[in-house]
Amino acid sequence: MAINAQEMLDKYLEAEAAILLGKTTIFNGRTHTMAELPQIQAGRREWERRVNAQQAAARGSPGYALADFR
Repeated sequence: MAINAQEMLDKYLEAEAAILLGKTTIFNGRTHTMAELPQIQAGRREWERRVNAQQAAARGSPGYALADFR
């Protein structure tokens, strides 16, 4: 079963919240602690970008800004 971008983002948010509360979490088979918080945050940002890109594509947005020179 493939995990979609929103599900991955949710998993990263859960892991980040657990680590911020001082808990140790297991994510993708690895145990993470507060020391790995920057890695978890980087992963979350990447999945946020993917979710936003998928949502923009679903709306028909080209994924980049268009200038209007009227």
